[in-house]
Amino acid sequence: MNAAPLAPERRPTFYFLDHIKSFSPVFLDTEVDMTAVLRHRADARAGGQHYSLVSYVVHAAGRVLARHPEANAAIRGSFAPKVARFSGVSGKVTFDKTVNGRRVVLSTVLPDVHEAAQADIQRQIETIRDGDPETMPQLAKIRALRKLPVPLGRLVFRTGIRGLTRRPQLVGTFAVTSLGHSAVDSFHSVGGTTVTLGVGRMSDRPVVRDGAVTIAPMMRLSLAFDHRVIDGAEAADVLTDLKTRLEEFGSDTQEPTATAATTPEPATTGATTTRATTTGSAATDGTVTDGTATAEDVPVAP
Repeated sequence: MNAAPLAPERRPTFYFLDHIKSFSPVFLDTEVDMTAVLRHRADARAGGQHYSLVSYVVHAAGRVLARHPEANAAIRGSFAPKVARFSGVSGKVTFDKTVNGRRVVLSTVLPDVHEAAQADIQRQIETIRDGDPETMPQLAKIRALRKLPVPLGRLVFRTGIRGLTRRPQLVGTFAVTSLGHSAVDSFHSVGGTTVTLGVGRMSDRPVVRDGAVTIAPMMRLSLAFDHRVIDGAEAADVLTDLKTRLEEFGSDTQEPTATAATTPEPATTGATTTRATTTGSAATDGTVTDGTATAEDVPVAP
């Protein structure tokens, strides 16, 4: 046996996992017919705009969470617990990155996704996906955190994330993580927020429509919720509304105009914890990519 100290690159993940021990997660999942999303995606690509599947989930979830303020919330404390309900919706997305030769999960927060254009969401995702984690200003706090001795790093992390006021900027009001690039049909992730969405792979599967069996592109979507904040009925409504919005994507709302490039908030948590169900492969913990199998999408990690 060769025991060694925890690598500095993994310290933020360690601090994050220590923080979420107080969570009381419950897990739901559903299947989403992605026909409308793929149609919208193809039309956008014909016009020169590429959208990752994760950008659709973030875009849709932002609108849904804005309609469910009870779920767009966070809790603090055990002896005198307080719940904050946020007026804006911020989505944390996670990325599979390599730092000093070591594979790690990093995250960033996309602010105000309840009113952001999808092109703006995609632009922010690509900024982190394609950037160097050793130089990106958005990840400066993570780099500083991993340089601290473990006792001090743990203290700094706990102190920074303790308050409710800055929670949306630090960890978001919901989280999205994906293993859709691999042979993972579904998995359940705890991302440090009251609602965490897990995006599985999309594949053609038989479905019944109007009494007949047909083939449709189906994607497994999971939702983990913190039972201290909301109950199962509210969480089920959120997941149902999200499924409906994705299956009717592009048919009910006018997309806002994209703005100039915006800079995502700094990543601060470093990880999500996952429970995966695979088809013939071992469960994967903590890696994230886009929910599609094309080569240009695989590096995306929400």
